[in-house]
Amino acid sequence: MIILILIIVLAFGFDFINGFHDTANCIATAVSTRALTLKKAIFISAIMNFLGAVVSSTVAQTIAKDIIDINTLENGMLVIVAALISAITWNLITWYFGIPSSSSHALIGSMAGAGLADAGIHAIQWRGFGKIIESLISSPVIALIVGFLMFSVFKLLFHSLPAGKANKGFRKIQIFTAALQAFSHGMNDAQKSMGIITMALVAFGLKSDMSIPHWVQFCCALSMALGTSVGGWRIIKTVGTQIMKLKPISGVAADLSSVLIIQAATHLGLPVSTTHVVSSSIMGVGAATRFKGVKWRTGQRMLFAWVTTIPITIIISAGIFEVCHLFSEIF
Repeated sequence: MIILILIIVLAFGFDFINGFHDTANCIATAVSTRALTLKKAIFISAIMNFLGAVVSSTVAQTIAKDIIDINTLENGMLVIVAALISAITWNLITWYFGIPSSSSHALIGSMAGAGLADAGIHAIQWRGFGKIIESLISSPVIALIVGFLMFSVFKLLFHSLPAGKANKGFRKIQIFTAALQAFSHGMNDAQKSMGIITMALVAFGLKSDMSIPHWVQFCCALSMALGTSVGGWRIIKTVGTQIMKLKPISGVAADLSSVLIIQAATHLGLPVSTTHVVSSSIMGVGAATRFKGVKWRTGQRMLFAWVTTIPITIIISAGIFEVCHLFSEIF
């Protein structure tokens, strides 16, 4: 029971850190274009993250069933503990250095690493795991293309609109698109911890299936909303100002592109990296605006984090599992 309580606390902690780590995904464009002040943007983001997290559970069930089969592992509870500690550690490291890495990559890599350390390659549900990896890899590429096409359409439709009038109108629209993006973020990201807690409840015999309890949905949603309310200025600065100089019209195009990708993935039950989807949408919009205006060096840093997060967290979580396992045998 102590281990179960520890898992629940760590899962809520992961959601809290995910909230302030990924706040930038939802509000960076709105803040950088001055459509919203930082405080107002964070407040709206926290509310919409909470609402998004309580309306769906499809992604949570994917996380609970398609990475590892907890019932086949000898030390399943230690696997979950090690995975959560690893994901939290990586999120804090990347937040400190202002690197917009993926909380989704971190959690999925950590679960795989701890499972491998416990039971080898047989611990992984390879079919489901492969599907998740495909969605994590393809979603930023699709977001880049959609962002490019979205802003290309915007240019055709609004090319004759005076710049001052366009900025004023799109700043108002961006309040709505930022809120919609925060809602979508909550629908996808908060569900990952819900899946982890449900796995633990099933393993302890407190649930007979992988359906997500309402109290788990509510508490995970609240944890992420509270984390979002803290903010995450380091990553907001990177996403909002260090990819390209955003105008309200390009901010709206980037927001809508991100929302389309995240909503589609959520309805399919696929976890995606909202960090990389948002960043790729901004780069796509930037490429359609002026290719040289995009700070591709920042994109290279994001690509590095995109490629390395899963391998690094596999190693970290495997090491943490071995330490946890050693302590469990001693005590």
